[in-house]
Amino acid sequence: MNSVTIHRSAARDEGLLQLLLSSITDYAIYMLDPTGTIVSWNAGAQRFKGYNEDEIIGEHFSRFYTDEDRAIDFPAYALKTAAEHGKFEGEGWRVRKDGTRFWAHVVIDAIRDAQGNLLGFAKITRDVSDRKKTEDALKLSEQRFRMLVQGVTDYAIYMLDPEGYITNWNAGAQRFKGYNEGEIIGEHFSRFYTDEDRAGGRPARALKTAIEQGKFEDEGWRVRKDGTRFFASVVIDPIRDAAGHLIGFAKITRDITERKMAQEALAQAREALFQSQKMEAVGQLTGGIAHDFNNLLTIIVNNLDLLTRNASDPRDKRLIESAQRAANRGAKLTQQLLAFSRRQPLQPELNNPNSLIKGFEPVLHRACGEIIDFQVALDPQLKSSSIDGPQFETALLNLVINARDAMPEGGILLIRSSNVVVREGDPYATQLKPGEYVRVTVSDTGTGMSPEAVSRAFEPFFTTKEVGKGTGLGLSQVYGFVMQSGGHIEIDSTPGQGTSVIMLLPAQEGDEQSTTPESDHQDIRQTAGTVLIVEDEPEVLEIAKEIFDTLGYEVLTATDATMALGILHEGTPIDVLFSDVVMPRGMNGLELAKETLRLRPSIKILLASGYPVSTLPTQGFPEGTAFISKPYRWTELADKLRFLRSRN
Repeated sequence: MNSVTIHRSAARDEGLLQLLLSSITDYAIYMLDPTGTIVSWNAGAQRFKGYNEDEIIGEHFSRFYTDEDRAIDFPAYALKTAAEHGKFEGEGWRVRKDGTRFWAHVVIDAIRDAQGNLLGFAKITRDVSDRKKTEDALKLSEQRFRMLVQGVTDYAIYMLDPEGYITNWNAGAQRFKGYNEGEIIGEHFSRFYTDEDRAGGRPARALKTAIEQGKFEDEGWRVRKDGTRFFASVVIDPIRDAAGHLIGFAKITRDITERKMAQEALAQAREALFQSQKMEAVGQLTGGIAHDFNNLLTIIVNNLDLLTRNASDPRDKRLIESAQRAANRGAKLTQQLLAFSRRQPLQPELNNPNSLIKGFEPVLHRACGEIIDFQVALDPQLKSSSIDGPQFETALLNLVINARDAMPEGGILLIRSSNVVVREGDPYATQLKPGEYVRVTVSDTGTGMSPEAVSRAFEPFFTTKEVGKGTGLGLSQVYGFVMQSGGHIEIDSTPGQGTSVIMLLPAQEGDEQSTTPESDHQDIRQTAGTVLIVEDEPEVLEIAKEIFDTLGYEVLTATDATMALGILHEGTPIDVLFSDVVMPRGMNGLELAKETLRLRPSIKILLASGYPVSTLPTQGFPEGTAFISKPYRWTELADKLRFLRSRN
């Protein structure tokens, strides 16, 4: 090939190259001389820089740079880097002819001849403003998201790698877990779990569930840095890349300890309300049974008393006495039923439980038997309480007998007393008003009780003893006494480890009162008079007639208040009105008493009921009215009549 042909070929290639460069519009491709002066210009450069070829050739390329870049001589630095290293590549803001800016990706290559002499630079620039906007938007979004996560303090939000190691940490996690970022990143998340959960493999199961099901949700106890526990709500989500490969987990934890405690308190309150309603319903039932039973006992005990007065045969007397003992036992059972239903009349006085326990200790000791180690630990500073002394002793005896029966092989029985202050938020505050209380505890080391037995222990007739070894009314009496005294009772028991029964009674300042012994019975025979008996039960009415007849009274009878008022309106002289309080129809005994006093102000009134006077539906007895509880004995009735006559 001759030189002419070579020259023509080179010229043709140069023309094609120039045509190629001139046709490119997405890139600015132009040449610089060694000083940075522009020596060529293509269509792409003109399109997004705004200069045509005549305007720009011969100008220095630094005019495309911002004032800030020119101030630090960045254009010279770019050329120097390209000359020394053969290439400069970077991104930054550039300036168009109209002064607007665009984000450019720039490559500057040094051009040298065969001997290595620098001939100039080839500069390729691309407008990547759209990409820059997208990247900036993404970066801003990521920054805002990071600020959001870091700003959240009520949730622990952090990432785990696929093995469960912590890779980041937010302020919420630090606030209620206690670790700062430097302490916890790189540690395994299982350190937040309890020893029991780690031993059971719970952390690993959580990650496995998240992978298999796309999410893991749970609630449970977690551990802070200081070792304390909190109740947490946890969500773990698996994080995957575009190809579906697992790259880690997002973990969100919230401290819900307060909600957990509130739910438990609500559940306890509901259970307490249910138990209270159940006991109240059973109490109403047992109170009604006791009332009816007292009517029957009134008939039985008084008929036996009347038979005793006329019996002469020793065998008849023994049979009557046996029946009387059974009747007395029945009367005691009704008193226990009334105590449970809180309808047992109490006679509260200011007593110090320590004094009552010490005075009753010999009886309690004998009740324990020889194989029981009976112990007493009394607080010498114990406050007094307004309680019925005999009922307290009965309650104590019932508890001691139950404790004894729970230790057939022997054990320790301990009676303790102490002062207690109940404050808002205390465990007892849901059952008692805040204030000072006296606590008396009877503990044993016996067989203990199951949770089910504890929940039913105060129900009448419920017993864990063998058939024939208990009535199931002992704890019912204790429950009724404590509740009627304004206190609270509970049982703490573990099967095989023993039982403690705790009585809390309102404390009061002051010295205990002394009791006055009852006067001896006097002659029961009364001076003759007329009595009007009002009783709806025929058998009870009949026995009342017999008693008053024996006491020397003329007897008039009525089966309801309407009949009784009819007799009063007739003008018949009447000294005493003896009426049942609760009657099934019309006016009750209290209303009859008030109307009788309006008609006959001088009549003496004695009311009777199988219910205690404290539970009757009344706004108060008429002045001068006396009351007697069923079952009454004829001797008790005589005393009440004597009392009424003494008030003339």
